[in-house]
Amino acid sequence: MTWINWAGDERCSPAVVARPGSVEELAAAVRQGTAGERTVRVAGAGHSFGDLVATDGVLLQLDGLADVLDVDRAAGLVRVGAGIRLHALNAALDALGLALPNLGDIDRQSVAGAISTATHGTGARLGNLATQVEELELVLADGGVLHCAPGSDELRAARVGLGALGVIASATLRVVPAFRLRAEDRARPLEETLARLDELADGSDHFEFYVFPHSDRALTRTNTRTGAPAAPRGPLRRFLDEELVPNDLLGAVCRLGRRFPAAIPRLNRRVAAAFSGSVRTDVSHRVFTSPRRVRFTEMEWALPRAACVPVLRAAVRAAVRHVINFPIEVRFTAADEESFLSPSWARDTAYVAVHAFEGMPWEPYFREVQAAALDHEGRPHWGKRHLLDATGLAPRYPAWGRFQAVRDRLDPGRRFTNPHVARVLGS
Repeated sequence: MTWINWAGDERCSPAVVARPGSVEELAAAVRQGTAGERTVRVAGAGHSFGDLVATDGVLLQLDGLADVLDVDRAAGLVRVGAGIRLHALNAALDALGLALPNLGDIDRQSVAGAISTATHGTGARLGNLATQVEELELVLADGGVLHCAPGSDELRAARVGLGALGVIASATLRVVPAFRLRAEDRARPLEETLARLDELADGSDHFEFYVFPHSDRALTRTNTRTGAPAAPRGPLRRFLDEELVPNDLLGAVCRLGRRFPAAIPRLNRRVAAAFSGSVRTDVSHRVFTSPRRVRFTEMEWALPRAACVPVLRAAVRAAVRHVINFPIEVRFTAADEESFLSPSWARDTAYVAVHAFEGMPWEPYFREVQAAALDHEGRPHWGKRHLLDATGLAPRYPAWGRFQAVRDRLDPGRRFTNPHVARVLGS
């Protein structure tokens, strides 16, 4: 079997593919793999953009561990199997009158994969998905099952563990009563948006925006919690806003730009001009997430809030210089001191994400953006592309040594370490 990631640009041919249907079967698969001195890695939905998953050893797929296992309404906790996809979890929680307090804009990932890479949404007062984890059940290299309890170093390491400590079997997540969001999408002049950035980010529950290179417009989204009744888009409006413009039109424009690069500046300006504002109210997960059918690869940097504008400006200049046809995305989260390797550790954070359309060169552009981010204390998103190794990463994470101490204790034989993990965490 050949495993291929969502973007289609990373693949591997594992010696063994195991699909356990229970924690006992998972433990047996890990034990068998490590006894044969094979590396053990886990594939969720394949939404990591680098070679985080790749192995020629044992590849575990956890779709058989995808149930809602326990619900404690009084405590606001839900325990789920690690392989459950976010869209399935959202539907299950909605049926229970519950919700995750925040989400990213893609819901195809597995819960374990989203946690392990510090996947995040936007909201200046809210943390990434890993901060919503109360407890974890971790299968270790010898097949033993470790309960990572609240407040423990094991939990604080495993929340954003890159699969380097063991295999997450289940996660207990903090949830809230279901809520609705009023979503306002609008185009603003880019310079106005940057001048009002703190006001916009701090003045709403969830704020984000996109910048098309070669255009002077920012496409903004402001989501505000509301008690108003749902007023979702109608079928035609939903098709226009969720399919035609962000998928069909963007995909067509990107393909055209790949074929005729000289046309990219003009095409980008036209796509930005085609964006029309809208207002709707709906249940939270339907607002947070959108279908994504255009394939790309991505790099994202977590920055101190004050560094957002200079790094974004540098990214825009780099995108113009390299004639990039994909938008730049900016989001915000609160500081995280729950996870040793969280990119937002100990600081309120702005995220600047850059993308390259499938089949187009990305490294020169990403390398230039990385240099700007590193000049402003940037930390990379663990599930996206970056060009650093452990030597360059360690000084950026104040709790690096505490993570490594847990790693040395839980996986001294490095059975969960593939070339990617060895590169970014050390062997």
